[in-house]
Amino acid sequence: MEEERWLKLEVWKLSDDLAYRFYQVTKNFPKGEIYGLTSQVRRAALSVPTNIVEGYSRKGDKELSRFINISLGSLAETKYLLYFSHRLGYLKDEDYDNLRNSYDKLGKLLWKFYEAVSGK
Repeated sequence: MEEERWLKLEVWKLSDDLAYRFYQVTKNFPKGEIYGLTSQVRRAALSVPTNIVEGYSRKGDKELSRFINISLGSLAETKYLLYFSHRLGYLKDEDYDNLRNSYDKLGKLLWKFYEAVSGK
C-alpha cells in the first residue's frame, strides 16, 4: 500500500508531535477539567495536524490553503490555551517553555507553507 503523502511533510510531522506532547502533558491536568480545559486543549492541538491532512488530501491548492488557514487558527487557539493552562499552574515551567517554543517554530513553518500554497 502506498504511504500517505502528508506523512512526508515536515509541517505535519511537527504538528503531529506537538499534538501528541500536549496530550501527554494534559494527563496531569486536574480531573475536574476533563470536560473543560483538557478537552478544549486536546481538540485544538489535534486540529492543527488533522486539518493539514484533510487539506492535503483534497484536490488543488485552493482547498489546501483553506485547510492550512484553519490549521493556523487552531494553532493560535492552542497557543492561547497553552498560556492559560500555564497561568492556572497546570503546566510546569519547563513543559510550558518547550511547548511554546515548539509552537512558535511550527507557526513559522505553517505560515511559510500557507504562503507557498496560496501564492501570497
